[in-house]
Amino acid sequence: MTMESIKGQLNSKEYDFLRKNSNLGNHIILLTLGGSHAYGMEKEDSDLDVRGIALNSKSDILLGKDFEEVINMETDTTIYSFNKMVRLLSSNNPNTIEILGCKPEHYFQLSTIGKELINNRKMFLSKVCIHTFAGYAGSQLRRLENKAARLVDQAQNEAYVLRSIQNARYDFKNRYLQCDDNDIKLYIDVSMQEGYESEIYMDVCLKHYPLRDWAGMWNEMKSIVRSYDKVGKRNENAISHNKLGKHMAHLIRLYLMCIDILEKEEIITYREKEHDLLMSIRNGKFLNENRQPTDEFYDMLNEYEKRFDYAKENTSLPDVPDYKRINEFKMWVNECVVKEEI
Repeated sequence: MTMESIKGQLNSKEYDFLRKNSNLGNHIILLTLGGSHAYGMEKEDSDLDVRGIALNSKSDILLGKDFEEVINMETDTTIYSFNKMVRLLSSNNPNTIEILGCKPEHYFQLSTIGKELINNRKMFLSKVCIHTFAGYAGSQLRRLENKAARLVDQAQNEAYVLRSIQNARYDFKNRYLQCDDNDIKLYIDVSMQEGYESEIYMDVCLKHYPLRDWAGMWNEMKSIVRSYDKVGKRNENAISHNKLGKHMAHLIRLYLMCIDILEKEEIITYREKEHDLLMSIRNGKFLNENRQPTDEFYDMLNEYEKRFDYAKENTSLPDVPDYKRINEFKMWVNECVVKEEI
């Protein structure tokens, strides 16, 4: 699908909601591609994903409201509110931070504020991406590996579960009352359950801790454990629909993007240099006759994991985003809206 045909499609009646929705229209400051088209990994039958950002209205800002996002399922379009997007970018959310690193010609709408947001994107980058961005990629890759042809043993699988939980816990301090790592200690030991060689144990010592915060953390950890239990069925579906190669390619892409953030402090969404490699993975080059990942793929994965490990130890990124600069930018934009200067 060419850029001209995409632009024509965006101007069709199917996308009239972009112009008629009260939260969108002139409020849109950025409109771009998402998914395979954004990464340069699309095929002829790839769906068109559209992503964007729209300013909060004057009334919403003054009343402390937020529409958060407009989702159109028929066209796979998601437009985030400016205020929500700032929160997501500050947490280095891998599914949204890529919006700031698209190919220039992939921005179909880009206002002055939208350009300012892109030009100042480095204020959002921090070592948080080690756990949100790369952690997401690593856990997804391991989930695919768990139920592939060469099944890992139960003990190794348990280690992957613990790794995913520890990645998730890194972000807990941004959403729950902080507690010391020793207050909730997770570790692997010999299992007393039949059929288990080892399992994750926990030592918990919390005093005067908010129940709702504990319930939130517990539910997130429980969800991760359940996701591993269900991964077999998901992988069967992926293999039956020839989607395993696609998942493998997109997850390698996540490693590549995070390494760029750590090494270059740049968000590079469109993977031009790695296009041929990623497409070969997507098209099944690294799947064996049983449509499952080959040893060569795992060797490649190990190399990217080594690159990531080196990059995270040597990055010059700050521990946390530049919240002072982010807040000043957010206040400036919202003040401009209230004063009707934009």
